[in-house]
Amino acid sequence: MEILWVLMALAMFSLVLLPVLRRRRTGIQLVSPGDPDAADPANYGFLRQEELDIRMPGPDGDLLDVLDLVQRTQEYQAASQLLAGTEISGETRWQRVQAFAGAASLELQQRPGGVSETPGGQWLRVWRAEKPKDAGGAAVHAEFLVQQAWRTSTPGTDEFRIIMEEARTACGEAALLSPGDPIPYIIELSVARGLAYPRPEFEALWLKILDRAPAHMGAHLAALHYWCEKWHGSREVAYSFAEAAAARAPQGSLLAAMPLFAVFEHLPEVNLVRGFYQSEVVTKAVHGALYAVHAARPDDPMLAHVRHLLVLFLVRGERWAEAMNQLVHVDGHVGALPWTLTPDPAADYALYRALAVAGYEANGGTPASLPR
Repeated sequence: MEILWVLMALAMFSLVLLPVLRRRRTGIQLVSPGDPDAADPANYGFLRQEELDIRMPGPDGDLLDVLDLVQRTQEYQAASQLLAGTEISGETRWQRVQAFAGAASLELQQRPGGVSETPGGQWLRVWRAEKPKDAGGAAVHAEFLVQQAWRTSTPGTDEFRIIMEEARTACGEAALLSPGDPIPYIIELSVARGLAYPRPEFEALWLKILDRAPAHMGAHLAALHYWCEKWHGSREVAYSFAEAAAARAPQGSLLAAMPLFAVFEHLPEVNLVRGFYQSEVVTKAVHGALYAVHAARPDDPMLAHVRHLLVLFLVRGERWAEAMNQLVHVDGHVGALPWTLTPDPAADYALYRALAVAGYEANGGTPASLPR
């Protein structure tokens, strides 16, 4: 089975999906595409790599329809109406704010504008100019600035700080327009990480979120970044934060999966040893996430996020059937951790999916035996 970990290492460095795999008594080996023994993900109804949607972790038909309309017409009104009709403190609104901001940021990256060209994302500028009191537009603009800072500049540079300070001001303006709204403060969590807020200031910000949306999974994930070792905390502090969130999680809340995200944030850059992914710490975190998935509402907007991360850990731990059970629920959308950390999320996801299929079939699994 060591060939699996070699394949993963190659994928991390080359970001190229390897040929499909086949079953053998002695293990899982590479074969050419089309080989009769190849394990084919298409047999399970999975989409081809080029058909995978990298924009979001799971389906949101209303958001996709509006995004397509906004980008086709360059008119913001549908986006404004969609956010106005979305629950103010829910996970869905946070994801939609991120999606609109990300769309505008990518448009600007692709079309920076010039003498004879209108810059991309112009619809967001018009939105803010024509409806300055629109809380949804203000939140999207603040998140847009945050994404621009991380996308176009380097933390610690003057350029990064200038954009982040502008984002901080935009968060304050958005908060004033919607006093009970947690979204402006959740956006500011990323500002706090980038500008290295002192802990008392960060904790004061966090309390504002807890007052408005104490079980908000997206907010907890954003706060976890600040407490990680690579930013302003440590492994121990991050684990403590995640475990406390899981301990106070209400019934059916995906906060029970927080420890798995803390483990992920502290994975060594290269660790393909199977034993690590079967260790007590990882196993406990995986079981907590599986429990959270089973207890969550089927329509929980954060469910796909947890399932995608479980795929990585279950594949690396050679828990093939459990990995396949997650894949059948998320296949088609790959805009989530861990895939979005790579330049080609679809290729990275497709590699793990191929490994899961190969491992599942190597142990006697078939499309007919996979529960749906």
